Amino acid sequence: MTFAEIPNQTAVKQLLRQSVQRQHVAHAQLFRGSEGGAALALALAYAQFLNCEERAPGAADSCGHCPACTKIAKLAHPDLNFIVPVTTTKTVTKDAVSSKFMAEWRTFVLDNPYQGLNDWMQHIGAENKQGNISKDEAVQILKLVSLKAFEARFKIVIVWLPELMHPAAANAVLKLLEEPPPATIFLLVSHAPEQLLPTIISRVQPVVVRPFSEDDITGFLHTAYQVPEVKARQVAQLAEGSLGAAIASRDANADHDYFEFFAKWMRQCYSQKAADILKQSDEFQKLGRENQKELLSYSLGLLRKVLLFGIDPKFVPHLASGEQQFVTGFARFVTPRNADLLTKELTDAHYHIERNANAKMVFVDSSLRLGGFLRA
Repeated sequence: MTFAEIPNQTAVKQLLRQSVQRQHVAHAQLFRGSEGGAALALALAYAQFLNCEERAPGAADSCGHCPACTKIAKLAHPDLNFIVPVTTTKTVTKDAVSSKFMAEWRTFVLDNPYQGLNDWMQHIGAENKQGNISKDEAVQILKLVSLKAFEARFKIVIVWLPELMHPAAANAVLKLLEEPPPATIFLLVSHAPEQLLPTIISRVQPVVVRPFSEDDITGFLHTAYQVPEVKARQVAQLAEGSLGAAIASRDANADHDYFEFFAKWMRQCYSQKAADILKQSDEFQKLGRENQKELLSYSLGLLRKVLLFGIDPKFVPHLASGEQQFVTGFARFVTPRNADLLTKELTDAHYHIERNANAKMVFVDSSLRLGGFLRA
């Protein structure tokens, strides 16, 4: 993993580069970011940057082709170690520790480093079991760092989701942070750092990783997966900063154009022609429950854009070409006076759909209410 492979995150990348270039590499760092974000990917890119054998002075990235980079890119370097949440499965029936799942971990991360805990549990066949970093892992951690680096400058230990550590494992990590082994760097990657021991928090250097922007996700899906830009932007809006969620849903519902549906729906709500609303309610029902929920979530996001655009177009600098004309015209009807009512109606519709209400009834009822708010 190189820095260049990760969308944006410019400020964090620069911070990490400078720590190496200035030789101020902290022995323990906490990459804190939301699920589906860049925290793990940045930790991997940083590990590769640290141990790159042909990195030129002042270089912005690892070379990507030296022996160290090649091995780290495959997650097969002997000095790159992982501690991750696991549980017993059909293949590992007892004494579940990270080392027994490394083959699955490599496959999981190399496929997509932006996935979350539930994705990992499903990947290893955990079914409904919860994963954690067990007390048995404490012995493994101590054994892991007792050895010197085999061939790299630094031995790197990445602890993914340290908030799931058993107290015994947490205390073992704390001891190592208090008395760090030479040339060993701990990179903790957390989605909920507030759940860590305060004593661990006090001994790590924080690296704050921001969620991806809508533009970041749109560009990544369009470039890396050839998703059409209009669809990529719709997926990005629904992902709410999670690139992992966006990648997972990039191919789902590819035939549904939520923008076109929303624009047509709002025109019908305003006109209040019952026959047209009933006809579109049939289309809404055919979407299926999950797509109905996604459509309503998308509608809430686009409604927010319309409101902001009406207040000041500078608040919404990037609009897909197809959205621009609609948002410009629709902004006249969405104002601070009725925005809360419109938002509540869409939120209530989502709530009722989620609880298996009749989709046609919800759609027609909401359409009539929305039309009243738009015309008020």
